[in-house]
Amino acid sequence: MKNRRTTLHDVARYCGVSYQTVSRVVNQDVHVAHETRQRVLQAIQELNYRPNRVARSLVTRRSNLIEVVTFGSGHYGPSQMVANVERSARKAGYNLILTNIAEMSVDEIRSALDSLTSRLVDGLILITPVFGVSYAELLKLAGGTPFVMIDTPLGAEAPSVVIDQQHGGHLATQHLIDLGHRALCEISGPLNWHGAVARHESWQATLRMAGLHPGPSVEGDWTARGGYAAAMRLIDGGAEFTGLVVGNDQMALGAMRALRERGLHVPEDVSVVGFDDIPEAVCFEPPLTTVRQDFDALGRQSVEYLIGIMQRGDEITPAQRVLYPTLVERHSTRRIG
Repeated sequence: MKNRRTTLHDVARYCGVSYQTVSRVVNQDVHVAHETRQRVLQAIQELNYRPNRVARSLVTRRSNLIEVVTFGSGHYGPSQMVANVERSARKAGYNLILTNIAEMSVDEIRSALDSLTSRLVDGLILITPVFGVSYAELLKLAGGTPFVMIDTPLGAEAPSVVIDQQHGGHLATQHLIDLGHRALCEISGPLNWHGAVARHESWQATLRMAGLHPGPSVEGDWTARGGYAAAMRLIDGGAEFTGLVVGNDQMALGAMRALRERGLHVPEDVSVVGFDDIPEAVCFEPPLTTVRQDFDALGRQSVEYLIGIMQRGDEITPAQRVLYPTLVERHSTRRIG
């Protein structure tokens, strides 16, 4: 036995019961005598038996696997979503399979969901931060497998959990307005991302509600290097501003360096607000005022929602759960006037 994997039949022979009895113990069937159950469990431990998940899933029709299909996992937001979904899934007794796709398209998602692992999972969590695939298309591609979406547009009629990016954009912009700033520019995220569009539109709407005209906005790419380049475009293009709203903290880091290189001080000359509250934000110089997203709650609620759908199926009406970000004020912003 040392040279091969221990089987269910090995356990049965070791403790003198049928392999059907061992199977019932492994699958937690209540119709096994207590003494027999204990003898089988002891044999499983002594022989280091590990149930074949594939075979077990064929019997129970459950694999205790959740697959996460995601785009953009190299960026902070999606990577945190995956990490917190995994943590919550493990606490609930599920293992995770991760599929990272290169493009948010029907073909890419179909390829991911046509894999063997996709046919064995109990449910799917789809992290869909960019435009490209509709809920109706995903419903067809999933082929009846329960799923929950993360990072969809606010108001989407789909089983989803989102953080209100419009509210976050409003918090960042209103914070600068409340500090007396009247000339505000923006470095947005890529405008094919739902969150970037929502924050950008909220920045514009909040300024107009305050009777202010939005200053120039430059589209970034979520990276510190991209934030640096975008800030240089604003400064070298002659934009005059005392407040800068940036689409995420990494771009804010690059923008702050660009401001320093052009002889501008944060927050004395320009107040800067980021988004996400990455762990390093408190260590920026100066520490960054930013909008915090609760990725822990996002992961926990998405897993809870999916498990509910898996257990109750059609009894659950597809709906969107909305979480709200909060402003974390540090030293990169100050009152003027």
